[in-house]
Amino acid sequence: MADTKQNLFEYTEESIKSLDWKEHIRLRPGMYIGKLGDGSSADDGIYVLLKEVIDNCIDEYTMGYGKQIDITIQGKTVSVRDYGRGIPLGKVVDAVSKINTGAKYDSSAFQKSVGLNGVGTKAVNALSGSFKVSSFREGKEKTAEFTKGVLVKEFKESKTGESNGTLVTFIPDESVFKNFHFINEYLDNQFWNYCYLNAGLVINFNGKKYISKNGLLDLLQRRTNEDELCYPIIHLKGDDIEVAIAHNNDYGEEIFSFVNGQFTTQGGTHQQAFREAFVKVIRDFYKKDYDAADIRQSIVAAVSVRVIEPVFESQTKTKLGSQYVAEGGATMKNFVNDFLAKELDNFLHKNPTTAEALKKRIEQSEKERKELAGIKKLANERAKKANLHNRKLRDCRYHYNDEAAGKEKEMILEKQKESTIFITEGDSASGSITKVRNVETQAVFSLRGKPLNCFGLTKKVVYENEEFNLLQHALNVEDSIEGLRYNNIVIATDADVDGMHIRLLLMTFFLQFFPDLVKNGHVFILETPLFRVRNKQETIYCYDEMEKKAAMKKLGGKPEVTRFKGLGEISPDEFSRFIGNDMRLQPVMIMPDTHIQNLLEYYMGKNTPQRQDFIIGNLRLEIDLAENEVA
Repeated sequence: MADTKQNLFEYTEESIKSLDWKEHIRLRPGMYIGKLGDGSSADDGIYVLLKEVIDNCIDEYTMGYGKQIDITIQGKTVSVRDYGRGIPLGKVVDAVSKINTGAKYDSSAFQKSVGLNGVGTKAVNALSGSFKVSSFREGKEKTAEFTKGVLVKEFKESKTGESNGTLVTFIPDESVFKNFHFINEYLDNQFWNYCYLNAGLVINFNGKKYISKNGLLDLLQRRTNEDELCYPIIHLKGDDIEVAIAHNNDYGEEIFSFVNGQFTTQGGTHQQAFREAFVKVIRDFYKKDYDAADIRQSIVAAVSVRVIEPVFESQTKTKLGSQYVAEGGATMKNFVNDFLAKELDNFLHKNPTTAEALKKRIEQSEKERKELAGIKKLANERAKKANLHNRKLRDCRYHYNDEAAGKEKEMILEKQKESTIFITEGDSASGSITKVRNVETQAVFSLRGKPLNCFGLTKKVVYENEEFNLLQHALNVEDSIEGLRYNNIVIATDADVDGMHIRLLLMTFFLQFFPDLVKNGHVFILETPLFRVRNKQETIYCYDEMEKKAAMKKLGGKPEVTRFKGLGEISPDEFSRFIGNDMRLQPVMIMPDTHIQNLLEYYMGKNTPQRQDFIIGNLRLEIDLAENEVA
């Protein structure tokens, strides 16, 4: 027996494999683009592919070449055209198909570039079913076509009347990105961020024009409602640094951070330096040792820095690891602190009305925190007594904000991004999900009945209400969302009236008390099939009436049709299909110009004439559609 086991794990020369660049990228895509996904999350791989191509265009722009980028997305085909210098014609194929090949190793050419390791467009190439690159340079054109990273056609150089620049057209590989689709709202945010960070840049996307004149000031104006702000936005600019700061009356802390034009969704050294420096400057200015949490409560801010050869914690560049702004230069902490200590302090001295409003907001947060202190202590004790992990939560192995180190760091980070918690109601639904979930990355939290409608209530209710208290402890967001344990929070309720009501109540909870979770793309709705259509040969699961009709037509005859009303009606074996690779998630999204309190008032406040008119009008529409269908 021992000999057999030894043979199974024999370690010989044949055990050592050598993969070429495209095989390695396709085998371990998470190392290069993070999680795959179907496009329902802003950090899914298809958006990273687009970002990698646009980043090269942005680098050209920052070097002073080309003020416009044209982007089109038709179905699943993406085209990106810049008007920079164009790839040197003799290196077009190498630039997109040879790893560690590129101009960005020459710091004199790309002093403050985002991409420095020559991987970006190679990853796009390897993970695309079709990839075409054309370079236009000084009246000549060079084009090459690839399939899954393999060169299939290289055209000879030819004359062209095109302006200098590069055109990349690709279709993400559907065998890698299952059932993917682009969501316009995510693309919209992505393009606006590029423009905010590169004032004067023009992005044309499917006929829509994006341009910003005032940088981060425009960003905050778009992301906030002016009527909700406690004071006008503070906008400060310096050499290689720009910040915009405001406070509103929402709960939480929302800071957008960028480095060299890259949106660092997970922050990093520059964001932490800003958080610490802001607290220090405020304490020094008011000469009072305010609690850091009170100073940053309800802050909405953006910080952008430019550094030489930035170091990121992963290829997807979502978290900055650089400790210094340049080799031999200042530390990131000192660089940001020195800037704020001078510019923010000067601004507050020159604008006493703003300074007074800021002080008032901090002291309001201080008062609320002290009022909650005693309640929080009792709530924590209740959560311990409730034995959360046995009674309400079936946990998973990997969590979103756990430390990752060692040779398996990239794999662990990929698992952490996949970490998901399903919030369900009832024993049957939670039981079905628990039996078939992936125990490494999927957790289940079981509600008991309908949660409270918390619209208009203060955060005090989160600690006093047992369900809400246990839920915030499960998510680890009672103090801030920085400790969030799961990247994806999925509301999984029945497809009936009660299930829809529970869904609304949960969304109200998140929007009222933890809006940052929604704004940062962490909250989703699980879509499960409404119908099962089958005959003896085939079973088709359908998510709406149109899919049901198509399935019935395909199967012919009189197939058996089952209408699922509750998650508990779906057997565990069937459920495994719907929370696995083919899981459909609908993101809960709040557009930047949405007034959250007005939205909640409309849907969750007392019955208003407007809401009654909306319900009656849509009810009549449904009746008319049904009658026409019968006719």
